[in-house]
Amino acid sequence: MKEMLQKLREASVAAILQADDVTALENLRVKYLGKKGELTAILKQMGRLSAEERPAMGQLANQVRAELEEAIDQRREALNARMLEMRLKAETLKDIFVGMGFEILEGPEIEEAEYNFTKLNTSEGHPAREWSDTFYLTEDSSILLRTQTSPMQVRAMESKPLPIRMVAPGRVYRKDEVDATHSPMFHQIEGMAIDKGITMADLKGTLNEVVRQLYGEHTVTRFRPHHFPFTEPS
Repeated sequence: MKEMLQKLREASVAAILQADDVTALENLRVKYLGKKGELTAILKQMGRLSAEERPAMGQLANQVRAELEEAIDQRREALNARMLEMRLKAETLKDIFVGMGFEILEGPEIEEAEYNFTKLNTSEGHPAREWSDTFYLTEDSSILLRTQTSPMQVRAMESKPLPIRMVAPGRVYRKDEVDATHSPMFHQIEGMAIDKGITMADLKGTLNEVVRQLYGEHTVTRFRPHHFPFTEPS
C-alpha cells in the first residue's frame, strides 16, 4: 500500500503541474481526491492491513492528500494569474485598435459553412473543408465550430455601412493534434479596413503602430508577402 501511495503522489503531482486550465485541474482533483478517486480507492484497502500497519499508512495517506491539495491550490493560483495576464494583454490590444478607429466585433463560434468557407472563396472539395480538419456539428457539413475568425469579415460587409474598420478576435477550432505549435482550440485576431484610398502602406503602418505600442517604440518589424485566396494583397 505504501508503494501505491507513493506512485499516486508522483503521478498526480506531475499531472497537476501540467494542467493547462482550471477545468483540467478540477478534473484531476476529482480523479485523485474525489469520493470515487484514486486515493479513496487505495484507502478502502486499509482494512487488509494489520492493526500495527494502519496508523503509519493513515498518516502517509493524509500526507499525500495534503500534498495534492497544496499542489492543486498552487497550480490554480498560477493558472488564474496567467488568465488574468492574458485578459489584460487582450484588452490592451483591443484598446490599441479602438484608439486607431477600429470597431471590435465578436461573432458566433458555432458557424455556418457558408460563412466559414464558401463566402471566403474556399470552395467545395477544398482540403480545409475535410472532416479530418474541421469539427462539423451536422451530417451535411453545414454547421461547424469555426476554423477562423474570418467569417466576421463577411458578416461586417453584409451588415455595416462603408467605410469599415473592424477587428475580430476570438477562439477558433481545428482538428489538430496537440504539440508545441498546434492545438484543437486557439485564438486568432484579424482586422479589415474598407475605404477609399486604402493602400498597402495603411496596412503596414497600422501593424507597425500596434507592434510599437505593444512592445516598445524601437521595435523592429519585418513583413513577408504571402497569398490567401480571399484577401489580396495580404
